[in-house]
Amino acid sequence: MGFRINTNIDALKAYYQLARVNKEATQAQLRMSSGKKILHVADDTSGFNVGTSLKGKISVMKAAQNNVAAAKDMMATAEGALIGINDLLVSIEGKISDATNPTNDRTAIANDIKALAKEIQNTLISSKYNDTKLLNGSVAGAGFVFQVGEAGDTIKIDFATSLASTGGGGYADGISASLSSFVNVSASTLECTTGASSIQGLQTALASLKAAVVEALGDIGNYTQRLNVREETLNVAITNATSSVSRLFDADMAMEQLKATRAQILGQAATAMLSQLNMAPQQVLQLFQ
Repeated sequence: MGFRINTNIDALKAYYQLARVNKEATQAQLRMSSGKKILHVADDTSGFNVGTSLKGKISVMKAAQNNVAAAKDMMATAEGALIGINDLLVSIEGKISDATNPTNDRTAIANDIKALAKEIQNTLISSKYNDTKLLNGSVAGAGFVFQVGEAGDTIKIDFATSLASTGGGGYADGISASLSSFVNVSASTLECTTGASSIQGLQTALASLKAAVVEALGDIGNYTQRLNVREETLNVAITNATSSVSRLFDADMAMEQLKATRAQILGQAATAMLSQLNMAPQQVLQLFQ
């Protein structure tokens, strides 16, 4: 230390060190109080930019995750309707078999078949998910497109092409001709054994109907499997991206506690040294004795 008293350089240096450790203590305490490592962009500009980008991707993936869940719920609704239709077709198959017995009342059997066919028709028309027709209409015919990832990552769920009505015929186009055979069945049809308007014709139409329903159910099963895989992929991606965001933004509480304690101890020492250095120029007074 020089013998200059107008400007106490050593005391100023101690002051700057005290200010620095106080800043470190304050920063560590703020991180502990907020749980965040990045309190301001300047704390880690590149980390902030990367973390913000990841947060956006996580938001998109969570929305895609909801889309996957909605798609699975939609297909579960369609699956239930198609299983019901298949059960009705099995019942019609039994009625046709009954009609081969000449001692049975074929008029009553024809009425039963009509009732079952109309219920199939009603199920095709009324099956909806959130007011969206699933088995009938132009939307169902075109398929359902869901975003299941980032922008452009979509999946087209198309299980009702052979069932959907695009001509406004009242029931499903593609199976409408087959279904109409049952909606308009009569006792005279059940009395014939050959030809289009006969038991043989009904059996052929029934086979066509069952094949269309089974195909749609198979498509639903395949799409559900794909969505299950997609859901698992999204879960892993979201978890890993969230882990990266946490690494960038979340404070290590134990480490910040160590930093705060260290800074507090240094602050106390710096304060003591500042006090001593601030009084050091008094030694010059001894020169005047």
